[in-house]
Amino acid sequence: MEATASAQAAALWAGLHLILLLVLSVRVVRQRRQHQVAFGDGGVPSLVQAIRAFGNATEYVPAGLVALGILAAAGAAPMVVHSLGLILLAGRTAHAVGLSRSGEATLPRSLGVVLTWLAYLAAAVALLFHAIP
Repeated sequence: MEATASAQAAALWAGLHLILLLVLSVRVVRQRRQHQVAFGDGGVPSLVQAIRAFGNATEYVPAGLVALGILAAAGAAPMVVHSLGLILLAGRTAHAVGLSRSGEATLPRSLGVVLTWLAYLAAAVALLFHAIP
């Protein structure tokens, strides 16, 4: 059975988001090794930031990927899936970069939140559009 273009688009963005999660996870492991912290954050600010960057991504990425998969299954145009996947990845990447650099509110973190919420809202509208016959 041949995959649709929309399913291939969803697969692309799922793969790219998994790479982002892997990179963020590796950053946590490196910080743990560097500071010899096996559990928790040890009160090390850079480890706290790495943990939160990974944790925040794991809080937002799964729902976004589920939305992309359902949109693909519902017959959304590949460009819709690609657009939403790109916006979500850009948002999560910007947020992770901002949070990794500072625990304060930064432009990348703020941009990341806005892009993530925009992707969520657009995905919700698209899903509702495809749900109504």
